[in-house]
Amino acid sequence: MVRMVSRVEVAIRSEALLGECPRWDPLARRLLWVDIEGRALHIADPARGEDRSIPLWSRVGAASWTTSATTVLVALADRLALLELEDGSIRTLVEVPHAGHMRMNDGACDAAGRFWVGSMALAETAGVAALYRYADGALARVLDGVTLSNGLGWSPDGSRMYYVDSLAFRIDVFDFDVVAGTIANRRPFVTVDRADGTPDGLAVDDEGGVWLALWGGRAVRRYSDDGSLDRVVDVPALNVTACGFGGDDRRSLFITTAAPDGSVFVTDAGVAGPAPHAFQIDGSSTAPSDAEPTSAR
Repeated sequence: MVRMVSRVEVAIRSEALLGECPRWDPLARRLLWVDIEGRALHIADPARGEDRSIPLWSRVGAASWTTSATTVLVALADRLALLELEDGSIRTLVEVPHAGHMRMNDGACDAAGRFWVGSMALAETAGVAALYRYADGALARVLDGVTLSNGLGWSPDGSRMYYVDSLAFRIDVFDFDVVAGTIANRRPFVTVDRADGTPDGLAVDDEGGVWLALWGGRAVRRYSDDGSLDRVVDVPALNVTACGFGGDDRRSLFITTAAPDGSVFVTDAGVAGPAPHAFQIDGSSTAPSDAEPTSAR
């Protein structure tokens, strides 16, 4: 039986154009999220209703906490960079060799602190994007033939990686080697009916359930680890983009949305989920500070 979760509240009221990538900091009890088209990184304290917006000069597809409490990894349109929260300065880690009009999109860190992030063409051109892995100063192109790289996450034991290429209307799953940081044996995990929305960001809970945001679907769905639909969260927003676990008991599911709604919502998921892994910055070289200011152009 599919259970419905209907009690969804506004955690951070906003007017985000394209909210994405909610990442909880369990130590500081704060939420990291981005507004891609609004070109801003947000640091929120849901308990106090506070939300600090840091303007950027580029679209920002994803962000990650790092092993430094004052530094955030950001996936800007054409590069990965470190943003210093204290003064807003940005230092480039690596430029992404895009072809044409493209940008980076959703990303997350694995248990070893590697950052996995995908790209997309602004026109959503089929097959020209990719999935990348960044670690130890090196950017590796892991998967080609992607159209709109989106949500990814790992099973509780780390042996599987879930991945969404949105316009394939599926969640796929790979075998994952956490030591080597490699993926293999791609196969479909869940197929989404186009009438139900477009698969977007995802999160995996402590029981192995996969939570999927549905763009245009007004919902987040939970699939059991066997791929069966287990739960549906009705969200009072048309375009639901991503979700992530947080809160003191890790049972709060934070949900980002896009215009025309554009706020961050929260619900009790009924199950706990892991805190996001931090990006390992030790040993990563950085270029000199970027010339662009952090204020929007």
